[in-house]
Amino acid sequence: MSEKKISIISASPKTRKFARELGADLSLVKGSEREGRVTENDVKLFVNESLSKKNQQQKKIVMHPYNHAEFGEVDEKPIPRIKKIAGPHLQKSWNEIPHVTQHDEADITEMESFRKSLRDLYTGEKISVTPLAFIIRAVVEALKDYPNFNASLDLEKDKIIYKKYYHIGIAVDTPHGLMVPKIRDADKKDINALGEELKKVSKLSAELKIDKKEFFGGSMTISSLGGIGGGFFTPIINQPEVAILGVGRAERKQVFMGDKYESRVMLPLSLSYDHRIIDGAEGARFCVHLKESLGKDFAYKLAV
Repeated sequence: MSEKKISIISASPKTRKFARELGADLSLVKGSEREGRVTENDVKLFVNESLSKKNQQQKKIVMHPYNHAEFGEVDEKPIPRIKKIAGPHLQKSWNEIPHVTQHDEADITEMESFRKSLRDLYTGEKISVTPLAFIIRAVVEALKDYPNFNASLDLEKDKIIYKKYYHIGIAVDTPHGLMVPKIRDADKKDINALGEELKKVSKLSAELKIDKKEFFGGSMTISSLGGIGGGFFTPIINQPEVAILGVGRAERKQVFMGDKYESRVMLPLSLSYDHRIIDGAEGARFCVHLKESLGKDFAYKLAV
């Protein structure tokens, strides 16, 4: 009776955990170190090669053997230029980045009351400031405390690039498609300045007058559906950034607080991040930080 030979995989506990998080089978990974020991970089290469092979196989599959026109009237139009440019970038991000998305809700009742009460000190006229300006400030405060979110990965050099600036990308819905210009040095601007900057970049994007360079060099992106509607979703990370915050439409809900229900304004948050650099615990802490910054404790602080 022959004995079955069992192959022992040589890898550190950290590498094994990393492989589990990416869903990689270590028995299929070829180790590059002495005696076939598997490293984290070996796992990364294995995952990238697997995704590349999968994409090649998908390209060979005939998705639809019949012409659409055989089933009824159709209208063919060229893909809009902006969508044509963004498409491959989004696909690359989705294929190469192990996305994790966490959903939470922030109580912005006090923030909304404060925002709507803002008035000019001299004229007494009401000041209109978008909630997105407050969200940008909250994101900047969180980035300061959690620098892994304000970083980029350089896999060729096996390094993490930590950014000392805070340039926040804003997904802008235009007639030409979605654009993501940056609000530069958001940490140095107050709420009013951020509101004016948002109007400026949105107008320039819609008119196709914005400089191409303004779509690059970001810290983190915010994709807000507040003006349209909807709650939670799964935003795709804008490479080479490692995180993106999706914001839904705020709704008034009955929330149990203390020993009774209260009417509160709740904001849906969907945080997607690169699991290669940010783990679940840090993602949860980042969400908690955002909720506190948008809540009653820091609403006034963020405005100044």
